[in-house]
Amino acid sequence: MSPPSHLLAIDQGTTSTRAILFDAVGMVHHVARRELRQYYPQPGWVEHDPEEIWDAVVATCREAIGAAQSRPVAAIGITNQRETTVLWERSTGRPVRSAIVWQDRRTVPQCAAWRRDGLTELVASRTGLVIDPYFSASKIAWLLDNTDGLRTRAERGEIAFGTIDSFLLWRLSGGALHVTDVTNAARTMLFDLRRLAWDDDLLAACRIPRALLPEVRDTDGDFGTVATGILGDAIPVAGVAGDQQAATIGQACFRPGMIKSTYGTGAFALLHTGAEPAASRHRLLSTIAYRLRGETAYALEGSIFIAGAAVQWLRDRLHAVEAASETQGLAERADPRQRVYFVPAFAGLGAPYWEPETRGALTGLTAECGLPEIARATLEAIGFQTRDLIAAMTADGGVAIERLRVDGGLAANDWAMQFLADILPAQVERPAKLETTAWGAAYVAGLARGLCPEPEAMMAGWNGERVFRPAMPAAERDERYAGWQRAVAGVLAAATS
Repeated sequence: MSPPSHLLAIDQGTTSTRAILFDAVGMVHHVARRELRQYYPQPGWVEHDPEEIWDAVVATCREAIGAAQSRPVAAIGITNQRETTVLWERSTGRPVRSAIVWQDRRTVPQCAAWRRDGLTELVASRTGLVIDPYFSASKIAWLLDNTDGLRTRAERGEIAFGTIDSFLLWRLSGGALHVTDVTNAARTMLFDLRRLAWDDDLLAACRIPRALLPEVRDTDGDFGTVATGILGDAIPVAGVAGDQQAATIGQACFRPGMIKSTYGTGAFALLHTGAEPAASRHRLLSTIAYRLRGETAYALEGSIFIAGAAVQWLRDRLHAVEAASETQGLAERADPRQRVYFVPAFAGLGAPYWEPETRGALTGLTAECGLPEIARATLEAIGFQTRDLIAAMTADGGVAIERLRVDGGLAANDWAMQFLADILPAQVERPAKLETTAWGAAYVAGLARGLCPEPEAMMAGWNGERVFRPAMPAAERDERYAGWQRAVAGVLAAATS
């Protein structure tokens, strides 16, 4: 009998690139990881070097495949930071410029111009999104308008656009495939959610040539085979999903009404809404959760731009901690009587505010405050922002959300998760396996290859490691949240003054 196969997940995120080796039931057998440098050439600009990303993907995949020993790798699944935009030459595969990262704010004027042109309703009705620099469309337009000769070359079909998944698939296939999946396409502000196709009206309004765009396939589609020599053997790529959709799959949220929130660089809550897109009245996004077995599932999404990045700021910019895990101990030592609020609007505010020109603020400081209180406020901001999202989802759906599945690096912080349960209030369920994003990509690839159980079995087999239940008195919860709302109102007022 031949040894059972592995599944390999490429998890290309905002701050790192990882290749994770799973078996067909989701057990991790090896993790290879490389940090990813962020570049800040101007205030509000965030860039990545696509060649650094590619080199890290190859290196981590080779390490993980080497750890597989005698067990074959049956398929690869890819999950990626969404909206980040790369343009490259079709003839050489070389990027024309640095990648513009999803956090980048340089296209605020372009987005304002599109709103003045009356595109808001068209964008909402076709794509489920709001006009914001977050999405890929304005990044593509900026590159075309600010790179000599690029628009003409794009119109001639010489240039390709992709989110990170598409760029990796081009390179992995040796330039044979220019494709993406529906979950990534849905984040461009150019994709019709219902027709599952690029929208010609939006392409014309945004002046983006159709020749730039990749073919769109299902989440469990055929994404080709890795060209021999790149990773050794020719391995099929059998699943692709944007990181938040992959986490939704990895958390087994396959039924309408189920909700997960991922706490990484940002934080993203997705509520499964079923087989039809749901329109939000409270500035949430309607998006595609996944398309498996030819069936599309939709979701409402709330996007928080800064979550783990705020802890990273404490570590890397203030040098207040050496490791993110230290924030838990600091928060536990903080004076609970203090009311310090940190609004981490480094890249503007996402849902439900969508105000790209806000900037961060720390309020409520007294002479008695120190690093413990600031660390606590940083973790509390994650809970407050999530409550903003859950309140909007509850208002849209008319149903109270009593359970929230969590994952991502910050989900390991017990203090932050207990505060999250307290401030929502809701039961916060942390899975036994926190690698849900990578597992979601691997699972899709395994499902496509007949190696993984069907979604119903996945739901039945989901296993929680710990449940955090609300313990904060209602009066304190309301008082703390009212203080957060005042702090947010202050940064919103400053942005518009």
